[in-house]
Amino acid sequence: MPKELRDCENSAPKVFIKTFGCQMNEYDSCRILKLLESCGYKSAPSYEDASVILLNTCTVRKKAEDKVYSALGRIKKIKNSRPDLTIAVGGCLAQQEAQNLIKRFPYVDLVFGTKALPRLPSLLESAKNGKKIVDVEMNSSREIYSGNSYSPAPCQVTAFVTIMQGCNNFCSYCIVPYVRGSEWSRLPSEIIKEVTHLAESGIKEVTLLGQNVNSYGKTLTPKATFSELLTELNSIDGLERIRFITSHPKDLSGELILSFKRLEKLCEHIHLPLQSGSNRILKKMNRVYTREEYLEKISSLREIVPDIVITSDIIVGFPGETENDFNKTLSMIEEICFDDLFLFHYTDRPGTKASKISAKIPYKTKIERLNILNDRQREISLKNNNRLAGETFSVLFEGTSKKGFGDIAGRTRTNKVVNCKGPSELIGKTALVKVGKANIHSLTGKLI
Repeated sequence: MPKELRDCENSAPKVFIKTFGCQMNEYDSCRILKLLESCGYKSAPSYEDASVILLNTCTVRKKAEDKVYSALGRIKKIKNSRPDLTIAVGGCLAQQEAQNLIKRFPYVDLVFGTKALPRLPSLLESAKNGKKIVDVEMNSSREIYSGNSYSPAPCQVTAFVTIMQGCNNFCSYCIVPYVRGSEWSRLPSEIIKEVTHLAESGIKEVTLLGQNVNSYGKTLTPKATFSELLTELNSIDGLERIRFITSHPKDLSGELILSFKRLEKLCEHIHLPLQSGSNRILKKMNRVYTREEYLEKISSLREIVPDIVITSDIIVGFPGETENDFNKTLSMIEEICFDDLFLFHYTDRPGTKASKISAKIPYKTKIERLNILNDRQREISLKNNNRLAGETFSVLFEGTSKKGFGDIAGRTRTNKVVNCKGPSELIGKTALVKVGKANIHSLTGKLI
């Protein structure tokens, strides 16, 4: 490389992006990097190598929020030794706590909200010039999703694609509508173009993202449905598998349930948050369905696809939750036999209706209930996985095994992690694996 080009590359600003929270944040971070690269930035491998440190944050749960504050505490030492370093904080926590972040961490140069992504390059330039910048305006951020997606890494097998933003449900415990805004859907043509680009780049599996993917298309003119979008994506050459998260039970239509049977690329797995098994608590949560209606949805899914894997979210210790309410949740878990659960104890999120309910459950009680559910679910998960021993599955290999169960790891269509001995050349390819041993959260097997 000529010296002039080397000098130019060395002088280019370098950004390190740290992502907290959900898959949508991971997707947004990829788009942010692509946007900044188009403005001359390079990706830095660590905090220490960066001229700009950008935290893409989450505030849906307190634990994710605490991780951001911890990271900002570590970054302070780097900033003290390098005053020219630019610190930017974006995402949901930035949207919610903008002025508090600047006051609590005065060395932060830029705070930008969830709708400010298209303005990020100019905001960074202003921050570099010594200005303290806060931009949490809630106007549209659709520009960030225009054009082709980011270019995946050479060995990348799967990718996320956001198909909609925001939420209109206003569950009483949830901060999302306040930090992500009202619901809107991307154009089908735009999504199809992006997924086609990913498939042409070697991506075999896409996961479609939205706060409530089931309601996709309601804000479009003319209106579209999620099932129609899935049908279009199912015909893309090179794409092998389609997944989606997250679904709201009230919007799980019969048309969408039938899609699991009629679309060969749609994987037999659905994540369907329950949150509580008590109708009284579901009403307080503003979930707009009952325990009985949820069970009907599960029955319909299993009638259409008997082997479908169903996972869910549960919140324990919601304000006013009695022992009887909790036992109803436990009985739902035992009746449905979810393959996996994401369990959380309730924490107040500022500004939500639930945060104003006075009948708080003691922390000790919440943790006791959480542990009961966790222990029971571990038993159910292991029992479900043990039934798969001796069965043969098609596995899309995504990378090397992380826990020493084998050389390579991948997933079945039902989203079961499978580890086995095999050559790295299989990464990015699909092969048959016979399951040997079942673990709580994964399977081990042998290549056929």
